[in-house]
Parts: sequence; structure tokens; C-alpha cells
Amino acid sequence: MSTIQFMQGNIACAEGALAAGCNFFGGYPITPSTEVAEHMAVKLPKQNGTFIQMEDEIASMASIIGASWTGARAMTATSGPGFSLMMENIGYAVMTETPCVIVNIQRGGPSTGQPTMAAAGDMMQCRFGSHGDYSIIALCPSSVQEMYELTVKAFNLADRFRVPVFLMADEIIGHMRERIIIPDKVEHTARRPLESGVLPFHPEKDLVPGFPGFGKGFGVHVTGLTHDERGYPCATNPKLHEQLVMRLCNKIENARKEIADYVVTNPEAETVFVTYGVPARSVEQVLHDTGSKNIGHLRLKMVWPFPEHAIAEFPNATRFIIPELNLGQIAREFDRHTRVPVIQVPKLGGDLHLPAELKKLTGVGI
Repeated sequence: MSTIQFMQGNIACAEGALAAGCNFFGGYPITPSTEVAEHMAVKLPKQNGTFIQMEDEIASMASIIGASWTGARAMTATSGPGFSLMMENIGYAVMTETPCVIVNIQRGGPSTGQPTMAAAGDMMQCRFGSHGDYSIIALCPSSVQEMYELTVKAFNLADRFRVPVFLMADEIIGHMRERIIIPDKVEHTARRPLESGVLPFHPEKDLVPGFPGFGKGFGVHVTGLTHDERGYPCATNPKLHEQLVMRLCNKIENARKEIADYVVTNPEAETVFVTYGVPARSVEQVLHDTGSKNIGHLRLKMVWPFPEHAIAEFPNATRFIIPELNLGQIAREFDRHTRVPVIQVPKLGGDLHLPAELKKLTGVGI
């Protein structure tokens, strides 16, 4: 049987990680993500897991990479400046195909910015923040319930695709409290094991290599250098580098329809809101208040890889309205994939978009 609890978003994230089998957390406390680390510090040792507070976020990211290679389901949590510090090691995790989960409870920036206020200014950073070409997966909860559910999903996707997976929330979702349903058990997607006699970076049909079991006799060379299927460095071969990077990208990009996660409301509408994260709540209030079937809503629960095919869910759309807690990072991405006018509704400073101001943009009931 499931249980109903009243819970903070950051705590729901930690509880989702524990339910997903997370047994290693390496991190450094930073507002507004600190409650994730605090809860894991209390709970993990009681479940035979390991919590370690590292000296900084550079080391935090390194620690979860190392733990993952021992077979652990590993996670860290951070915000703002800490996220920036993780970028080099995130690239290393991509190149070494290390499954791990990075939780970013976003705050206002740049620099120290607004430690206690909400933002969504890291959406492009999570996708392109490390150097080189690669693909990742990023999930965006808009409720405390989804903080739990999408954290579980993040671990499964990380193991399925051998890739860092991001949970991109914000201060509002991280600190709000709501009633949520906690299931007795959740789905666990195990890593595909590396078969005996197969090279450690030899891809299967889905372009994802099997993962070598720690302590089971596999000799694996793990490097951030361009490497061959043995894992040995081969950094001066243009063809091999291209093949490796294209595989790292395509194992995610080829599966974008399989892993896409979004919610469609009123698909016949002409005016369509597109949201991710906390602005979805204001749009849902607009839909409730107006009751208009001509106002649609595309709510993205997964922003990367970007699900451009979801645009076709609204064949009658004459305009897309995109409220974001930044200066239009995903609106610009959305605009690349449609000829329908895209209206940006940026907001900075930590305030949420008010339903009344979004309602004015629809022209309904005015």
C-alpha cells in the first residue's frame, strides 16, 4: 500500500533517491539545495549507504563518479556557483559514460546572485556547460510529487543510458510543502552488465556499452581522453574521435521519443502555453480559472533532449506563450523548431508569474 505524506520538495527528492536505491551521496551544502544533503546524511547510513561531505563541488562530482564505477547508485545536489564548479567533471562523466544523478535546485544568478530566490537560469548550462559536443538528460519537476517521481526516473535513465542525468528544479519547488503519495516500491532499471569477452566500451545496438561489474575480474581503463573500445587513449585519431563523440550524442538523441516526458492539455487550442518547472502551476491556474478549451498547455517534464516532436501535438496553434524564470532560454530553443510565433514571458528576481498576468496574454475573459 502507498502512504500519503506532507513533505518539502527537497526532502521528497531525497526520499525518491533512497527509494530508487541510491546508496552514495557526495556533496557540499549550498542554498537552496541543502535539505537534500541533510536528509541523505541522516537516512543513508541507516540503509547501509554512504554519505560524504566533500570539500567543494569539484570534489563532490568526482566522488559520485568514482562511487558509480564501484556499482553504486550515486547522486549529488547543488545550486548556482556549485553547479558551475561541477562542469569539468560532468564532461568527464559523459566521456567515461558514468551513470549518476545531479540535482540542481536553481537560484538567481550570475555569481552569488540570490541564494534564497528561485530561478531557472541554468537550463542551457546543464545542456552545454561542459566543453565539447555531447548529450545529456534533464528532468524538470513542477510539484513535490514530481520531485519524488522524477528523482526515481533520473536514476533509471542514468543506468539505462550510462549518462549523467540532471534534476533541474528551483527554490520554489525545492522548498514548498505539499501532500504526496509515497508508493511501497518503485521501478528499478538495472545497468546492462558487460558480458565476458566483450570490450568494455563496445556498444550494443542501442549504442550503450554494458557496464563492468566491480570486483568481477574485468580490467577496464577509464579515461577522459578520446579512447577506443578497450578504453585505451587514442586522442590523435580524427575518425575514432568523431565516432566516439557521435555515439555519445546519438545514444541519447536517437532515443528522444522513447524517453520524452510531457503532458498535453487541450490539443485543439490555438493559444498554447509551454512550461517546465514551477511556471506550470500558474498556467494550470489560468486553465482552471478560464475553463477555455482554446487555451492549451504543453508541460515539459523532460527538457533535454528537447522533445521538438511534441510541438505537433497542437496542430491548430497560432502562438506559443513560454513563461520562464530566465530571459528565454528554452523559448529560443522552442523557436528553432516551429514557424508558429513564440512569445517569451521572462521573469527574473525570484517572483513567480502571476496567473492574472498570464491570463491577460490569452485575451480570454478580458
